[in-house]
Amino acid sequence: MSQNPPPFEVLPRDLSAYREGNVGIDYVHRFTSSRPGPHVLINALTHGNEICGMVAATHLLDTGVRPLCGTLTVSFANVAAYESFNPERPYDSRQLVHNLNRVWSDAELDGAADSPELRRARALRPVVAAADHILDIHSTSQDVEPFWVYPAYARNAAVALALGRPPVHLVMPQGLGSGTPLIQHGRHGQEDGPGVALVVECGQHFRRSAADLATAVALDFLAHFGLVEAAPGRPAPGPQRRYELLQTCMVRTDSFRFVRPLVGFEVFAKGALIATDGPHEIRALCDDCTVMMPTREPIVGREAVYLTRPLG
Repeated sequence: MSQNPPPFEVLPRDLSAYREGNVGIDYVHRFTSSRPGPHVLINALTHGNEICGMVAATHLLDTGVRPLCGTLTVSFANVAAYESFNPERPYDSRQLVHNLNRVWSDAELDGAADSPELRRARALRPVVAAADHILDIHSTSQDVEPFWVYPAYARNAAVALALGRPPVHLVMPQGLGSGTPLIQHGRHGQEDGPGVALVVECGQHFRRSAADLATAVALDFLAHFGLVEAAPGRPAPGPQRRYELLQTCMVRTDSFRFVRPLVGFEVFAKGALIATDGPHEIRALCDDCTVMMPTREPIVGREAVYLTRPLG
């Protein structure tokens, strides 16, 4: 499949100046206020080609953002994959071996398997575990409307709805179904856990608008918890749309095909054929079944598409 992306409005930059953090872990920077308050983690580059997170994280560091209360940690996660970026194959730098956003279970982190992503996750484990609240910044391969992703815990929904930017939400009542993401590591994966953990999908990887949104949302998130002043004149949240994840469909065979080109947010009637995968069929589970994150390049063992339904 062609790897032609939208125009490169934002490209990777050299991050070597950020390598030496201050907690003994490469690319992790922590700042603590003299006033008590929550510990907030802003995490970028869980996937190496999600450049918007890099822009947001470097903005916080370059402009000298410091917490008015509590603790701010800024981390660049999969820098090894980020550094493999090739503009001729710009989607390949998502990961080197493992998807860093699927390995956050104790079984994976304590297991015997090895890869650059597993080594990095193990190094970052205390960073993620220490945070009260987490914003994990992502972007999408397709040029679609930005959206939140989070487990269906009331504490997560309350903050995402209060921020209201972006105004679309993907809610996971039973987790992702294809591994454990960073925002569900440890106590953040527990319904009675105390902290908020959100993913924000900011738009297409290489769009300036995705980088701008990532920076704005990072500052919104910090302001919500009192670590920075709220942006003056920020409008109140408008109407918001929420979708519930029903099923994560995986690619099973090399013959996976969608019935027509999909980018995300297409709607299917109950029972309508969405894709074929060798002898298997993927069909809409309900009326108004809305597809999200359809793969642009099917790879056996990776996610094919998320099937969702709109929530009232």
